[in-house]
Amino acid sequence: MKIKYWSDFACPYCYIGNTRLKKAIKDLNLEDEIEIEVHAFELDPNAPYDVKSTTVERFATKYGLSVSQAEQEVNNISQLGIEEGIDFKYATTLYTNSRDAHRLMKYVQSLDNPELVEKLSKLLFDAYFTKNLKLADKKTLYSVAEEAGLDKKEVMEVLDSDLFNKEVQEDEQEALTNGIHAVPFYIIDNEYSIPGALSYNDFKNILSQVSQQDNVTPEDKTQNCSNGTCRI
Repeated sequence: MKIKYWSDFACPYCYIGNTRLKKAIKDLNLEDEIEIEVHAFELDPNAPYDVKSTTVERFATKYGLSVSQAEQEVNNISQLGIEEGIDFKYATTLYTNSRDAHRLMKYVQSLDNPELVEKLSKLLFDAYFTKNLKLADKKTLYSVAEEAGLDKKEVMEVLDSDLFNKEVQEDEQEALTNGIHAVPFYIIDNEYSIPGALSYNDFKNILSQVSQQDNVTPEDKTQNCSNGTCRI
C-alpha cells in the first residue's frame, strides 16, 4: 500500500493528522506493508522570512475572529495535539516561510532513506510546534539536520543554493492537478482520497479496509469508482 500525503511543517492539523495516521499503521502492524511518500505544500508561499505577527493575531485576521475567540480556537487545536502525545505549543509558534524546510526534506528524500525522511519530518514539526523556532532561519534548519544525522556541509550547500526548489514546485503543481487546495491531504494507492486530519479510529478503519481490498481483483475495484472518486 502506498500513501502519498501533502503537508506543510507550519500546519497544525498536518502534524496531528500524521501522528494519528502513523499510530494507526503501527497498531495494525502494517509498517512493513505501507510506503509513505511525503509531498510539499506551502500554506503561504509568500510568507515572510521574519516574524510579523503572533499566531493568535494571524488567526483572528484570517478567520474574522476577535482576539479572545482566536486565542480559544488556537488553544483548542493545541489540545488536540496534546491528546496525541505532542508537547503542542501552537499559540507561541513563530510563523515564517517554510520553503527552505521543504527543500531540506526534498534533499533527504533524494538520499533514498525512508527512516531518515520520517525522522526529519518529526524534527521539523517539533522545531515549529514544540520548540517554537523559525523554520525560515537557516540556523534552525542546520540544527535540525544535525540532530537527524545529516552531513552539515551538504545541508549548507543545499540551503545556500536553489537546489530542490524545482522538486517543491512539482509537488505543489501535482497538488493543484489533483484539486488539492488544503492540507493535510492523503491519497492511498492513487485511488482513495482523504482530505483533512481524520481521527485515529477513522484512519484505522480506512487502512483496514484498503488492506483487505488488496486481494480484490481490479474489476471489482472498478465497480466502487465513479466521477473521479472511489469509495472505501
